[in-house]
Amino acid sequence: MNLNAIIPYVYYSLPWAFIIGLSIAAVAGIGVGLVWPRFLVYPYLAVYFCMNSTSYGNMAIFASRSIYSRGSGVLLFGLVLWYVLGAWACARVAATFQRYPTPACNLRPWFWCWAVLLAAHVGVGLVNDVSVAESLTPQGFSNIVWMAPLISLMLLSFRTREHVLELTHFILIVGLCRSLFGLVRWAAFGGDPNNVYANLNAIKIRLTFFDINDSLVCTIAFAIAAVHLFQTVKTDRPKFWRTIEWMTLISTAMCILLSYRRSAWIGFMLAFLVIMMRFPLKRRMQLMTAGLPVVGAALAYVAVQRLSQTKGAGGGLGSLVYDMQSKRFGPESERVLELKFALGDFLANPITGIGSWGRYTGYQYISWQQNPDGGLFLHSGVLHIALKSGLVGTFLLFGTLATFILFARRALKQLPPELLGLATAGVAGLAFMIPDFLIGTPFPQVRTSQMLAVCIALPYLAMAVAKAAPVTKPAVKPFMPPRPHLVPA
Repeated sequence: MNLNAIIPYVYYSLPWAFIIGLSIAAVAGIGVGLVWPRFLVYPYLAVYFCMNSTSYGNMAIFASRSIYSRGSGVLLFGLVLWYVLGAWACARVAATFQRYPTPACNLRPWFWCWAVLLAAHVGVGLVNDVSVAESLTPQGFSNIVWMAPLISLMLLSFRTREHVLELTHFILIVGLCRSLFGLVRWAAFGGDPNNVYANLNAIKIRLTFFDINDSLVCTIAFAIAAVHLFQTVKTDRPKFWRTIEWMTLISTAMCILLSYRRSAWIGFMLAFLVIMMRFPLKRRMQLMTAGLPVVGAALAYVAVQRLSQTKGAGGGLGSLVYDMQSKRFGPESERVLELKFALGDFLANPITGIGSWGRYTGYQYISWQQNPDGGLFLHSGVLHIALKSGLVGTFLLFGTLATFILFARRALKQLPPELLGLATAGVAGLAFMIPDFLIGTPFPQVRTSQMLAVCIALPYLAMAVAKAAPVTKPAVKPFMPPRPHLVPA
């Protein structure tokens, strides 16, 4: 048989083979999700923990398209988000059949309000000839609504202490591997290719990770390792896991320091304070006495190494926010100009904002806004929500955060030692992201918003498992036939 005659048939059959393979994988995934829903969560978390979400600063001509945006052109949202919705549906059905009660979460009313607000923006947009795709753009606030399925999925999937400890070990291993990857690449292969400082700003430094989410992964793993190692109540753990925790503690801290990102440094210090508050005063003073000089010296060294090469940075503590000072409107202060433009539009539309699809006035004067998404986002998570959704969205944002903080504060005082590390990691992760909330872009990014959902879910997950009563089977007496001498005549 002529091979050249067969090749066209093979080529034209590839799309059908892909569809058949995808259908088989979907059926298998549904089957797994109905029995072991947590095994649908692990691949999803692995993607967000390990895959970069930005190519900003990469000088490669053909930078790979982000996995987080694939499918969004036709399906309005990325395939990864539809995956988490499908996994949630499997977990919800499984919980119903197994009579598993829905874990308590006082954030549900807030996320329902976010969904209603987004639907209202879609309706108003249609009246004003704005397409649904523009109203649901990730550059609005739709990513906040997509946080809810992931939080609910995690609460439905990890049901026992064994499951939660398994998740804890997963985060430790992934955090360790991710940090070691960043350090090896930094030492031997020139660091992260998405190096905006070297490639665009002529600052001669190598960095481990430019994406803030990689530093967030390191912070979560660091928090778990620190609590497990230094809490006063010791739990029985194999020597293997203690070794993993020490390696994670050291490698993740180094990885964050060598990221050369100010938001990561400041956020890490805030997370460190959250972790320290989990220990008694005596242990806290011991750790701070031993650790702060080392961390402070390392942070001072890398800060001087970077800021000394940065035009306009100056000296002293003010150099950390050199580009947030409005002495003049030049390349070093475009962020201030951006915030002033956005604030002006917010004050003009304080109640409802400019709409999830809106662009702020004057974005054309900002160098990094010279792209198709120009004006749809800005470098302040809080002002971004205020600009797009007005005081209504701002109230929902602070209400959601306040509800989480009050719950987490209570949970961290009640959790047993083996669950405290996981819950602390979630709170430390939120503390780490405070600088990004203020001067970053957390909500327009799918990876960042889903990582925030992971952090929010961890304290609720630990508390739900801690409160769950152990399931015990009722004692059943074995059937014993009556003895002949006891049978009445």
